[in-house]
Amino acid sequence: MARSPVLMRIPGGCFLMGSETGRADEAPVHRVEVSPFEIGRTPVTNAEYAAFISATRMQPPPWWNEPAFSASDQPVVGINWFEARAYTRWLSRTTHGIWRLPTESEWERAVRGGLEQQPTAWGDALPPTELPEGHLDGPWIVACGTPNGFGLLDAGTIVHEWCLDWYEPDYYAGSPEHCPRGAHRGRRRSSRGGSWRHKVRWSSPAARSSLPPEFRYSDYGFRVVREAARRP
Repeated sequence: MARSPVLMRIPGGCFLMGSETGRADEAPVHRVEVSPFEIGRTPVTNAEYAAFISATRMQPPPWWNEPAFSASDQPVVGINWFEARAYTRWLSRTTHGIWRLPTESEWERAVRGGLEQQPTAWGDALPPTELPEGHLDGPWIVACGTPNGFGLLDAGTIVHEWCLDWYEPDYYAGSPEHCPRGAHRGRRRSSRGGSWRHKVRWSSPAARSSLPPEFRYSDYGFRVVREAARRP
């Protein structure tokens, strides 16, 4: 039996996506409508990913056995995009529902926590204990911070999180208003969130990043989505 991540339900609706004060790929600010969905309360942990490895005999990622990365409640890292997708497909086969990676629009909607155009998921500033200080040898454990308005933890911190979309820097200039899913093709997959490795360990809800899907780093993990059941 799969150990599935704890999910938070995100209501469907419209929000303003992007930022006019960040990098060029965050603009223009544009109206987006998303359908309701459920998203992981935290990034996927080592304990949750271990069940997948055991069931599928998938090769463990790099750093898996290193002490600084191996705590059960740390986010799993070193996962490339294909492995993250494989994990969601395994959840779809072994648990209820259709699981996948979040789109950029779903991720931003969820991480904003219901706030509009605020610099952080909590408003004007980060909660005072949201980020650890000092040197780190690996990611800190999940769920140590403050929930946002939708109940998500680690919103924009700890690890970069893979998204479903192909990345395109000027995608916002012509993206559809309803449930956008990124460019039709590309060389890099979108990602979101902060990083334990960076000097600044947090990223704003609008901040975008990307990586070739076959790459893997010690600060790349992922969060999952389960599509909302359709009503008859």
